[in-house]
Amino acid sequence: MNDSGTGLHTLGRWTTDRAVATPNRVAIDDRGVVLSYAELDRRATRLAERFLDAGYGVGDRIATLTGNSSDHVVVFFACAKAGLVLVPLSWRLSPRELAQQLHDADPALLLVEDEFGALAGAGLEQLAMVIPSGGFGIRGVEREVPARRRHDDELPERREVRDDDPLLIVFTSGTIDRPKGAILSHANCFWTNLALSRTAEITSRDVVLAFMPQYHVGGWNIQPLLAWWTGATVVLERTFDAGRVLRLIQSRRITTTMGVPTNYLLLVEHPEFAAADLSSLAHAIVGGAPMPEPLLRTWHARGVALTQGYGLTEASPNVLCLPDDEARAKVGLAGKPYPHIEVQLVDPVTGERIEGTGSGELVVRGPGVFVGYFRDPVHTAEALRDGWLHTGDLVRRDADGYYQIVDRIKDVYISGGEGIAPAEIESVLFEHPAVADAAVVGVPNDRWGEVGVAHVVLRPGTTSDEQELQEFCAARLSRYKLPARILLVESIPRSAGNKVLRRVLLEQWSARSVENGVTA
Repeated sequence: MNDSGTGLHTLGRWTTDRAVATPNRVAIDDRGVVLSYAELDRRATRLAERFLDAGYGVGDRIATLTGNSSDHVVVFFACAKAGLVLVPLSWRLSPRELAQQLHDADPALLLVEDEFGALAGAGLEQLAMVIPSGGFGIRGVEREVPARRRHDDELPERREVRDDDPLLIVFTSGTIDRPKGAILSHANCFWTNLALSRTAEITSRDVVLAFMPQYHVGGWNIQPLLAWWTGATVVLERTFDAGRVLRLIQSRRITTTMGVPTNYLLLVEHPEFAAADLSSLAHAIVGGAPMPEPLLRTWHARGVALTQGYGLTEASPNVLCLPDDEARAKVGLAGKPYPHIEVQLVDPVTGERIEGTGSGELVVRGPGVFVGYFRDPVHTAEALRDGWLHTGDLVRRDADGYYQIVDRIKDVYISGGEGIAPAEIESVLFEHPAVADAAVVGVPNDRWGEVGVAHVVLRPGTTSDEQELQEFCAARLSRYKLPARILLVESIPRSAGNKVLRRVLLEQWSARSVENGVTA
């Protein structure tokens, strides 16, 4: 039976249910300001009613520009109750990028936290369209919602919220192409959280530390929403600060959290790590990239179980997971599919299915797969084919059915007729003791078609140069895989999900080539 037209799985029900079951339990601890489940539901319900009274209807988009906050959570659940679509925008965007995403999302209202007022103003100035804006919290939108602007013949759609109604539009990281607005429905979020609960359980006794940004799909669908479904407490942080996180784990008795490998490395490297009391932290989730084996051992030695995984915005995001009891034997792998998720390997060129061991593009099917890109039928048709989401990721499957992410297919470059995965070169560079960060991109070359250019950030207090790093790589890679150039840089552009922004590196290389006549 297809229940997509019903309201069985809508997320606005979650705070209502919790307000009945556990009204006085703390739902959110926002830097010491606490919100109970009863208060969260009361505020979200009242705001939903005010949205509707102000003329907003099902499908209207509410964009936000804010840091992580309990006010933002109230807006999320108000949107869920009223059938509105939350569009959380990144405060790390430039005014030009913000204007582009506002243009693409075409929101009925933009809510701006005071801290980001200048950015919002600069972005709105670059738009030809007018977008009403307002402030956050009980002194802002919860006190007075700006009236919805409509044409005279337009009427807001007023009906019960359905499972297949959009709930979130989250912009992709744009590592290769321009960021696109991925539509996630109530059903998408329901099923991805149900699947997560079957692998990385959260109970009402848990205290979840959440520092992933709320403009990222992981800021909602990897732990926080599941915590609010099950009645746990979420300690909400604005940003990641290693020293503060270590102190919060001890003082708030944090039981679980989620981060990318860089977060866990920064925690280990912090001076307070060795003496920190981590006894309450029973479990943590790792996303974004596989956990390096030495780092894995360090956390295991402190008694912390780690669930690793792979996902993408278009899958809400959870696709593959590697539970802690398998991590030691399958280091570097992303694991097997979450419950309710099907995956296949297909030939990237022919589309033919690959059976058994082998490499190919990972395709995904299941109720967590997104609706499509907002007002972008061309890219939606490219991503969703015959019911399968084509991830664009090159993946290897072993004899036991475990998957390893090799690289983005679009990141693979062809040099002298040979396909080369940047991730393979980057993994070698990361083995060098002086390398803190590394990224490789393929750039045009008259002789070979494309060659690799590596960008390397050195660790503080260490020294190295291009020649020494080339010699290090030459001892570990085939000759044709060696990068043509290794550039020492201060930083590597990364998305909030810790993905390398290769398009930015390519733009920087192109500019360097034009200005200085640099070639690879």
